[in-house]
Amino acid sequence: MNTSLHDAALAHSLEGSFSSRHARVNGVGLHYVEGGEGEPLLLLGGWPQTWWQWHKVMPALARRHRVIAVDLRGMGGSDKPADGYDKKTMAEDIHALVRHLGLETVSVAGHDIGAMVAYAFAANHPEAADRIALLDVAHPDETWTSFSLLPQADQHVDSVVEAGARSYLWWFAFNQVRGLPEQLLDGRSRPFVDWLFDRQAKDPATIDEHSRRVYAHAYSTADAVRAGNGWYQTFNRDIEDERTYGRVKTPLLVLGGDESNHAYLSEVMPSKGTDVTVVKVAACGHYVPEEQPQAVIDALGAFLG
Repeated sequence: MNTSLHDAALAHSLEGSFSSRHARVNGVGLHYVEGGEGEPLLLLGGWPQTWWQWHKVMPALARRHRVIAVDLRGMGGSDKPADGYDKKTMAEDIHALVRHLGLETVSVAGHDIGAMVAYAFAANHPEAADRIALLDVAHPDETWTSFSLLPQADQHVDSVVEAGARSYLWWFAFNQVRGLPEQLLDGRSRPFVDWLFDRQAKDPATIDEHSRRVYAHAYSTADAVRAGNGWYQTFNRDIEDERTYGRVKTPLLVLGGDESNHAYLSEVMPSKGTDVTVVKVAACGHYVPEEQPQAVIDALGAFLG
C-alpha cells in the first residue's frame, strides 16, 4: 500500500506544521487536517475529491489563519454512514465540529459539495458563521429540477469548458442510481476521476498525477462510491430545505471559474444573500483551488481581512 496517499503523510508534506486529526461529532467521525494560527477558517471540499484539494492554498492561508480542512461526512478519512447526506445535516456536522474545537464563530470556504454545506451552515447557524466563501457551486434550489436528462443544443457532452457551453451534468443522474455505480467503480475509480478532471479543468495538468492518485484511492471502494453518491441523492431534500432559508445575512464571497460556473453564479447568487460579492476567476474551470490557487489566496485574503 502506498503510504504517501495516507492523510497523515499528506498533512506532513505541507509547509505549516499541519497534522491529521479525528473527532466524533453529531454521531459521525470526521477527519480533518489542521495547521496555522489566527482566526479560524474551515475548508470544505467536494466530489470526487478530499481535503487534499486545498493543499495548494493551505500553507499561505495558515500564515494568517487557523486552517481546518475537513473531510465531509462520507469523504476520505471520515465515516461513511448509511444516511445523513443532506446538506442541512452535514452543516450540523460542521457546527458540531466547530463547538468541539472550542470555537464560537468561524469563516468557511467550500467548493462543490462543500460550497453547498457552507451555505447551509450560514443559513442554519448564522450565529457561528463569520464569513462564507463559495467556490464554483451554489446550494441546490428549485431551478435544479429543470435539468434535462438529454443534452440540450448548447450543451457539450464531452467537456464543460468549451466556449459558450452550459454544463451537461450527466453524473447528477448517474449518482442517483443505487447499487450499480458501486459495482462499476469498485477498484476502478481512476478512469472516472481522470475523465472528470480532464474535462472540467481548463488546464487538466493543474491536477497532478499525485493528486489524482490521492483522489482515486479515496474513491476506490464500493463504500466510498456509495457515500459520495449520497450527496447527490439528497438534492431533492436540499431543494426543499433551501425554500425555507430566506436570504443569508452572513457576507458571501462567490468565486466562479470563467470557463465553468461564473455566469450562472452571477445570475443566481445575488438573490441568495444580503451581502454577496461574485468574482470571476480567469483561465479557470471547475477545480478553482487547484487550477488557480493564487487567485483563491488573494480573494480570501481580501475577503477575510
